[in-house]
Amino acid sequence: MNWFITAITSSVGKKLIMALAGLFLIIFLVVHLGLNLLLLRESSDWFNIAAHFMGTNVIVKIFEIVLFLGFFIHIIYGIVLQIQNWLARPKRYKIENLTSQTSFFSKWMIHTAVIILTFLVIHMLDFYIRAKFFGDIHSVEINGKEMHDMAALVFAKFHILTYLIIYLVAFVILAFHLNHAFQSAFQTLGVSNSKYSSIIKATGTLYSIIIPVGYAFIAIYLYMV
Repeated sequence: MNWFITAITSSVGKKLIMALAGLFLIIFLVVHLGLNLLLLRESSDWFNIAAHFMGTNVIVKIFEIVLFLGFFIHIIYGIVLQIQNWLARPKRYKIENLTSQTSFFSKWMIHTAVIILTFLVIHMLDFYIRAKFFGDIHSVEINGKEMHDMAALVFAKFHILTYLIIYLVAFVILAFHLNHAFQSAFQTLGVSNSKYSSIIKATGTLYSIIIPVGYAFIAIYLYMV
């Protein structure tokens, strides 16, 4: 047991756990985007059925707990590691490498993380918390089943210009965060040799562009229709 406690409390252990939690969240973003793409269909029934399934299926509910743990672990360990870095380097370097793209993204990771966390809280309050605990969402009957009309709620939210702008800004910040996070996670896991580093960097760059652009496209589409 002592080795386990040492592993999760050591600097290396914290980075490893944070990297694994980050990769788990990276996969989740793809799944969540796939669900949101159903909003582009002519009928909103597809999205409502999928949302109802996600909210009632036992296996999904278990996964939901794992997801929240992933967010919690990633956030807590990120904060702890950042504080440790600040304490280890109380004075700023006199000369900073301004030409390094990686150092730029790394330098602002904690700032982008705070903005993303704020956005995440707003997003959860607007959709998840409201659907789970307040029950003030209109219902719709599909195939004989009554369910929340989540599609109508999403459409209503994204018809508000201020709301759309907040989301678009959040997606840009997310892109910056993902650009470094993707490569950093694999580097922490030891996949950083010359054979794979260029592939990981290219994949990370594409991912950090495609995923936020996908979310942004959906948001703009919902505002326009």
